[in-house]
Amino acid sequence: MTKDVKMESNSAVKKPKRKKIASLDRRKARAGWFFILPFLIGFVLIYLPMIAESIRLSFHTIDVGGTGSVGYSLTWVGIQNYREALFVDPSFVQKLVTGLQNLAFEIPAILIFSLFMAVMLNQKAAGRGAFRAIFFIPVILSTGIMESIAAQDIMGEYMEGTEDTTGTGESAANQLVSSMDLQMLFSNMKVGTGLVDYVAEAINNIYNIVNRSGVQMLIFLAGLQSISPAIYESCKIDGATAWETFWKITFPMISPMILVNGVYTIIDSFTTDSNVVMAYISDVYMNNRVRSSAMSWMYFLIVAAIVAILASILSAFVFYQRKND
Repeated sequence: MTKDVKMESNSAVKKPKRKKIASLDRRKARAGWFFILPFLIGFVLIYLPMIAESIRLSFHTIDVGGTGSVGYSLTWVGIQNYREALFVDPSFVQKLVTGLQNLAFEIPAILIFSLFMAVMLNQKAAGRGAFRAIFFIPVILSTGIMESIAAQDIMGEYMEGTEDTTGTGESAANQLVSSMDLQMLFSNMKVGTGLVDYVAEAINNIYNIVNRSGVQMLIFLAGLQSISPAIYESCKIDGATAWETFWKITFPMISPMILVNGVYTIIDSFTTDSNVVMAYISDVYMNNRVRSSAMSWMYFLIVAAIVAILASILSAFVFYQRKND
């Protein structure tokens, strides 16, 4: 009896310990943290102090030449700057409403156009790589000096000065189509005036839509290429039409990309230099830095709330494909 107990104790002692091997998902997560580490370091060392200083300024007033060692002193005023931005400044709320209206128009137009172009460019055709590059060129041109020119709307001011050739009080270069033209086109269809006005605005604003759809188009294209061709072959064998295949297979499979592009488009629309709210905050900054800080943080909270609402709504309809281990 004692001999058996000793043998069991020796085998228990000699049994080697198994090393914990990280799963593939954990290793991928660690690799992801490694890739974003430079951004995290820069955010903590550079951007985080600037954010803290901006929040501090929004609750103070600046007295130039005060008793401070840096040539100015700060006086605590609480939410006075926020109150003045909302109730004293006559233009901030108006610009904010205009920016939200532009956002409500631009996001669906950009998403629909980019998805349409991604589906077209995903088809097997000669020269599709060149067409993809052509549609992404505006994204490259919209950076740097080209973005500054677009923000100043120099070309738009020149076009507004051209002679009126349509008889509607607007220049032909600035107005491609009008709501009356589309109403005549859709006269035999039961289409409301709201949809007609939206289509007319989208056509007249086609340059900006194409200019800001390049990144979204690439994301949609990557999502389309990740769908297995075997799924489409099964649908074809079952006799499904192209319309049914799109709504039953393609659209649900790329719904995560719709969520990503929706969030990206909101942030891009709110932070671009051509945004009326951003331009107004920059103008206020030249004269009143503390009030512009308060406006910026209110604007940031509104953007964050809109992103959270949109993400929560779209997440309920997003389809995530689960792969068997």
